[in-house]
Amino acid sequence: MTLRICVAQSNFVVGDLAGNAQKIITAARQAHAAGAHLLLTPELSICGYAAEDLFFRPAFIAACDDAVKTVARELAGLKDMTVVVGHPAAVDAGGVRTRSVSTPNRTNAATVLREGQVMATYAKRELPNYQVFDERRYFVPGADVCVFDAGPADARVKVGLLICEDAWYEAPAREARMAGAELLAVINASPFHVGKGGEREAMMRLRSLDCGLPLVYAHLVGGQDEVVFEGHSFALQADGVLAARAPSFVESLFEVVVERQASGLRVQGAIEPERSADADLWDALVLGVRDYLGKNGFPGAIIGLSGGIDSALVLAIAVDALGPDKVRAVMMPSPYTADISWIDARDMAQRLGVQYDEISIVPEFEAFKASLAQEFQGLAEDATEENIQARIRGTLLMALSNKSGRIVLTTGNKSEMATGYCTLYGDMAGGFAVIKDLAKTTVFRLARWRNAHDPHGRGGNPIPERIITRPPSAELRPDQKDQDSLPAYEVLDAIVERYMENDQGIEEIVAQGYPRADVEKITRLIKLNEYKRRQAPVGIRVTHRSFGKDWRYPITNKFRA
Repeated sequence: MTLRICVAQSNFVVGDLAGNAQKIITAARQAHAAGAHLLLTPELSICGYAAEDLFFRPAFIAACDDAVKTVARELAGLKDMTVVVGHPAAVDAGGVRTRSVSTPNRTNAATVLREGQVMATYAKRELPNYQVFDERRYFVPGADVCVFDAGPADARVKVGLLICEDAWYEAPAREARMAGAELLAVINASPFHVGKGGEREAMMRLRSLDCGLPLVYAHLVGGQDEVVFEGHSFALQADGVLAARAPSFVESLFEVVVERQASGLRVQGAIEPERSADADLWDALVLGVRDYLGKNGFPGAIIGLSGGIDSALVLAIAVDALGPDKVRAVMMPSPYTADISWIDARDMAQRLGVQYDEISIVPEFEAFKASLAQEFQGLAEDATEENIQARIRGTLLMALSNKSGRIVLTTGNKSEMATGYCTLYGDMAGGFAVIKDLAKTTVFRLARWRNAHDPHGRGGNPIPERIITRPPSAELRPDQKDQDSLPAYEVLDAIVERYMENDQGIEEIVAQGYPRADVEKITRLIKLNEYKRRQAPVGIRVTHRSFGKDWRYPITNKFRA
């Protein structure tokens, strides 16, 4: 007995119900033509993940229901074909459908379709409410078990269906086995962060071992606002051994074959090799940029290129994501811009083949100073003049964006966002913050990685070596260096990681050997600059805690520890 299963590792678009339904229909037809009898689609594949407060709209839930019916109708002629479709489903409370935002009346569901008929509908039982997840805001948990038959009459397999978080707990899988399941199918939409793929495989290995069942993990791929889904679908044997793994960060109709042997079910398929953390990180950023611009209809991107490491990395990511013809780099020198910054910016733009322009901000800067001369009389130059330069650049970039329709990609990193070393309405001006979740030390490391690799066929060494090796500077005053007012980035980033990402306290960080003065300064800056981060553009999340949905601190806050 052989059962072929396909996973539609697809890039769905939130709210594009007709387009998502058609993707499922196309995948099911292709899978059936290839001999498969079961297609698994990711969690909430009909509507895309996550639709957030769209779930509160009755019209949206009704449209999702219609889209599921469309899939069922279009696949009615596929003999012995079973398709699992993820979607939101309305539920009634005592026969009366509730409308209150504070009282969810929806489930995160999956419907099992066979030859166009609804065989079962399963509601997700474990609703995550941590990191970027907020499912208890939108859904009520299910309580039932779903086990369904898949395959032709002579090759039926009993499949236990779970949705994402369900598989991180023992009870849902164990109850599926008690109900007769021979194999677990887990459909998912689990946002990427570095190392998450290995965490998933390890947890699912425990689940297979606990239940003694093989497992197929179907995962979403694509970018959605600040989160990225990397695919990386896989299958495990009943003893937890990896049986198959799909490629990461690309759409795939991933096939696994299930055979019934004397010892039980065995699963096999192609195994995509393990990837390095930096390869995953690069592709996550590239996919995040490509999908944010593509799904929102932007014709291209504009980047303020300074000759420094941050803008250089953003430019390289953007070109890998969009191609050079859709990327424009603008150098905006000030009176303090070093000659090597001009030279390196021109060099990089030439290497990547992007449109490159130079617009001096000196006339505007002098005009601002002249207009404010009386107000500033007798006062020394300070951060005020530095911020004026940054805001002139932001204004110019946004003007170019308005005229062309292209989006401005901001170039600030996580270290700057944490400590406030960024200017509101200046270098923070723009529509998408590509490296918002990258510490400065990671920026340097990833630049070196990209120079040593060519993952998207754009050529090696896109970043001039001097950009990587020179001391970082905002070049907003003479001979300025970042380390004039900040600890070494190795120290700064370690403190930010411990305090912001891992919730360690000041005393705990000091006890680990970090200078008290540095710890107190950095943690104080993190607290003081919450008001800036609230006004920053959305950016790509690549760590387990970013300055986005999973960081919710009050601006007005007197607590220090």
